[in-house]
Amino acid sequence: MIKRTGYTLLAPLAAVVFALVISSIVLILSGASPLDAYGNIWEFGTRLETILEAINRGSALYVSGIAVAIGFRMNLFNIGVEGQYILAAFFAAYVGGLIGPTNPVLHVGIIVITAMAVGAFWSGLAGVLKVTRNVHEVISTIMLNNIAVSGIVSFLLARWTAQSAQLDTALAQIPESGWLPSLNPVVELFTRDIRRVDLYSYVLIAIAVGIGYHVIINKTRVGFDLRATGINPFAAEASGVNPKRTVVIAMLLSGAVAGLVGLGDLLGDAHTYNLRFFQGLGFAGIAVALLGRNSAVGIAFAAFVIGWLERSSGVLEVRGDAPREIVTIMIGVIILAAVIAYAVVERVRLANEAQAAALATAEIDPDLASEGAS
Repeated sequence: MIKRTGYTLLAPLAAVVFALVISSIVLILSGASPLDAYGNIWEFGTRLETILEAINRGSALYVSGIAVAIGFRMNLFNIGVEGQYILAAFFAAYVGGLIGPTNPVLHVGIIVITAMAVGAFWSGLAGVLKVTRNVHEVISTIMLNNIAVSGIVSFLLARWTAQSAQLDTALAQIPESGWLPSLNPVVELFTRDIRRVDLYSYVLIAIAVGIGYHVIINKTRVGFDLRATGINPFAAEASGVNPKRTVVIAMLLSGAVAGLVGLGDLLGDAHTYNLRFFQGLGFAGIAVALLGRNSAVGIAFAAFVIGWLERSSGVLEVRGDAPREIVTIMIGVIILAAVIAYAVVERVRLANEAQAAALATAEIDPDLASEGAS
């Protein structure tokens, strides 16, 4: 057990070290000092406000990573989380704006249900296309991304805008009863006053999503069917699992979680949907899921690291150390190195387990062990 845990930790650590080496080379080639750049990132990144911003961004990345991981667990590639969360945020903002001031729990609940329903519907279309017309989910979700972002949202935003005379086209603002409260008062019980930054209570939604993901995947029949189908669909079908139904269920669950990705920005900061609504979280979720190895805890670690790097990198441009794009390079190298490192470590682990099994067999039957080794 200890050795297996060591193998699990070795891959991400090796990826981070490799990324630091490559990023240092890039910094040197660009005429910057790696020590100064990393020192400033660490100094700025360890400030309370930066950590809170990293938690806010990491929470959205975490939910996005979970949405992608649900598909990954049964070898489905839901590349459409980007379109699903943007479309869900748009309709959630529209419905939330239609509702007047009311009970906060009811208001936020309606917004959350709307977002999950829209995300599940948009992702479910790809699942239905796969099981009825054998359309690969990568193709269908990419096309649905374009339809959602470039088509429906752009068209409806122009028609539903609250104040069409303004250059910044936006839906009606969600009343305050539909906002997620700040967690700053809780944080300030243990530390100093926080300035200019709010810790979104959306982090609680992210935690609930992570717990739900772990329980459903590992403790329920639905999760067992997903994992069994992902490992061996033919064996799963032979044991009574309906593969087509499982594909649709996986895509619906993935889309429902994807619908929650944008709610942190929507209900914690913007309180409306406009042309500046944050994009890119869906594609980043793919990287987070890969880096976190589809584990609820691993994805949390990956999401926070990437969120922290994104937020702490702004100091590079302010102090003139290097362009903040160096962090983009660093994140890309970490992900690439992690994928390679996981594959290498897994091969080493399997080779060691095979050797240990051969040695154990040798104690029982030397002739059989020699045949296995040959």
